[in-house]
Amino acid sequence: MYFGKNWILFILSYMLLGSEGLKILVLFPIPARSHCNLGDGIVRHLLKAGHEITYITPFPDENANPNLRQISVADNLKALVGRQFDFKSFIKSEPIMDQESIFHLTMNILKKTMENPDVLKLLNDQEEKFDVVIMEWMFTEIYCGFSAVFNCPFIWSFPYEPNFVGLSLIDEATSPAYTSNVLYNDIQPSTFTQRAIMLYKQITYRIKYKLFYEGIENDLYESIFKPILEKRGRVLPPYSELKYNASLMFGNSHVSLGEATRLPQNYISIAGHYIDDVKPLPKDLQDIMDNAKDGVIYFSLGSNLKSKDIPADMKDGLIKVFGELKQTVIWKFEEELSNLPKNVHTIKWAPQSSILAHPNCLLFITHGGLLSTTEAVHFAVPLIGIPFFIDQNFNVNQYVKKGVGLEVVLSENLVEDLKSAIHVIINDSSYGKKMKELSFVYHHRPVPPGKELVHWVEHVVKTDGALYYRSPALWMPWYQKMFLDLAALIASIAFIAIYALSLLCNRKRRIEKKKMS
Repeated sequence: MYFGKNWILFILSYMLLGSEGLKILVLFPIPARSHCNLGDGIVRHLLKAGHEITYITPFPDENANPNLRQISVADNLKALVGRQFDFKSFIKSEPIMDQESIFHLTMNILKKTMENPDVLKLLNDQEEKFDVVIMEWMFTEIYCGFSAVFNCPFIWSFPYEPNFVGLSLIDEATSPAYTSNVLYNDIQPSTFTQRAIMLYKQITYRIKYKLFYEGIENDLYESIFKPILEKRGRVLPPYSELKYNASLMFGNSHVSLGEATRLPQNYISIAGHYIDDVKPLPKDLQDIMDNAKDGVIYFSLGSNLKSKDIPADMKDGLIKVFGELKQTVIWKFEEELSNLPKNVHTIKWAPQSSILAHPNCLLFITHGGLLSTTEAVHFAVPLIGIPFFIDQNFNVNQYVKKGVGLEVVLSENLVEDLKSAIHVIINDSSYGKKMKELSFVYHHRPVPPGKELVHWVEHVVKTDGALYYRSPALWMPWYQKMFLDLAALIASIAFIAIYALSLLCNRKRRIEKKKMS
């Protein structure tokens, strides 16, 4: 009996020690619901694994989980004031988000985040300790300073398909000769002209960053984090070093969604990790979808774009087109619409995953955001994409190429083009068949993405930063990667050899000339 009691105590002690949770800081300050959905997914999986989470987010949620502490940066929404998207500008193809505007928007969000009293309190509390920091990359690396403050490893969360900007933080830039880029519109295979343009854009992007933006970021980095580190008696690592010190990068990507891009060891694809168990539909919506004998078409422009802002004539045209369909249309619309056709239903808030999961959902009309694309592939629903900006053109081009959807260009002729695309998708079964094949590839992974991300977070902490997975290319100069130093040496040797041979030949000719004279 004595041995039994001690054995039980030993087992209980072992279980308690073995299940001790990590202290993790998760930082997703971008005031866009789609971005925070990615952060929410990471937090949800880590909480399920028993870890203690501090979550910096613009969209705090009531949560009874005692292991979750939320720090609200809701004021970051003010950084978007004056940046509402105008449909007329999109229709005219006016530039909306170029490199300069993205930089200034990112810096405004950064300043709002770092001026937040609760964030400052967290950073200046010398009792705060974290085992790892997970932060979203969004066109700046300044947030890496959090890892310096808490003296712990950090992980980037990359919200797009992998591109040369993101991958260069953990390995090296991808080649524009055979790799597409979410920032631009071309996909592989590229023509000679497209390859030249992609190379030009990649080089100019880097030059602009080096000349105009890197110095501003470095000054902000030091002004924010240097005083905090000095209070702790430590020296702030150089920005040019720390931003390349990530242990891993979690990518919101999968080969089924994009391309078979060459990826480094510490890039972990976790697309779909944020998709939770499908929740039941509200009763009224459930009844609508259950009774849609000819199927359902779901139309949503996401969280940043608003259907209510569509020009009135275009809106009326869409209502007329939808009303002529025999399918039921569910339209995410932010205002009440009167005199709708019987088959058209608007909802201000859409439980998107639950709608797409319904067996009667035949088609998803979307803006082409990566999360919407991922959910469509997850639930095997064909797509029509109406892309607006940034990565949406890339995403839509990808599923057109894969045969699971069509693109409709945002133009004055949108209504007629959309009408034609709907009829093509509805009447051609190949799109649904291809989507089911793609969905199988998406789901057929060794482990679910949520389980994989938990594994790698724990691995980073247990191995003190996962140093073995870091690429040596990070610290190698660009000219060495391209063997330009070797080429210069070979060229120099060849030049000397040719020059020496020329001297010998000239000398020989002079000697022979003297003999002849």
